[in-house]
Amino acid sequence: MPRAGDLSRRELMAYCAAFGPSFLAAQGLLPRAEAAGARPRSGRQRRPRRRYPMKKSINLWAFPYPERMTLKECFELAADAGFEAVEVNYALEGDISPEAGEPELKRIGQLARRCGIEISGVCSFLYWPYSLTSKDPERRRKGMELARQMIRAARALGTENLLVIAGSVYIPWVPEQEPMPYEECDRLARAAIRSLLPEAEKYRVYLNVENIFVNGYLLSPEDMVRFVDSFKSRWLRIHFDTGNIMEYQFPEDWIRILGRRIKNVHFKEFNRNVPVLNLDSFRLLLDGSTDWPAVMEALDAVGYRGYVTFEYFHPFQHWPEALIYQASDALDRILGRK
Repeated sequence: MPRAGDLSRRELMAYCAAFGPSFLAAQGLLPRAEAAGARPRSGRQRRPRRRYPMKKSINLWAFPYPERMTLKECFELAADAGFEAVEVNYALEGDISPEAGEPELKRIGQLARRCGIEISGVCSFLYWPYSLTSKDPERRRKGMELARQMIRAARALGTENLLVIAGSVYIPWVPEQEPMPYEECDRLARAAIRSLLPEAEKYRVYLNVENIFVNGYLLSPEDMVRFVDSFKSRWLRIHFDTGNIMEYQFPEDWIRILGRRIKNVHFKEFNRNVPVLNLDSFRLLLDGSTDWPAVMEALDAVGYRGYVTFEYFHPFQHWPEALIYQASDALDRILGRK
């Protein structure tokens, strides 16, 4: 039977990249001590289980909506699975879009509450094609118009949280687009947020800036703190995403620095073993590299008591409800409810 000594170092590295060191150790192909040290910050002792007073939420992207499920069906499924809230997404057309007026959006919020669900916040992919810092003035204008519509939509839906992507130096999946100089991106982002804050205050909606990483802007927690604090507005806060910085950093470190500026949270699982960063790097909860006990300890230490929202982009092709129940169960364990 082959042992680790029979394999070259290059072979072991290839196997580790494909299967992970823990799997190889279980097969007797890698010493357990080496496998334990292969992942940063692994090998910690299991912490005593405790219950955290945060609320379970799920993003609508985890549902096959609108192709195979209606909003009502999504809300009912989320409630039945044990979620307390759903984060909805603002699109160019559809139920939650510029096509919907205030009365229609209010009815959606009422529908959610009748189903036993709150709206934890409003999110949108539209910050990418219509970036607030686009080099194209018309794209910037459209982005600002959409952001203002999102503020009003959040209020109509009955939530105080709007996720905002303040700006992007570049967009990696549009390689032909020339990068924006960082200083210019920062100038435009600050001008955009400054322009949106009066409307946010009017409608009592928090603009929660999300940490992204792949956009090349606000790349450290200190950058984020300086950006948010510079506006001296209670209506500008942070939407912290655990997965977006996992390729090179650790969410628990960010949380301790961002502190009480955090107003909303995405729980995205991330697998460091995926060789290319893409949407497949984000996994089902607990099937990745995140040190969830450390994340929960950090959130608790800074006094966070709001929503933790599972964000996932691949609804199951078959039995899509299984993903919803699975995510709910994982969140129960992360939050100490099981």
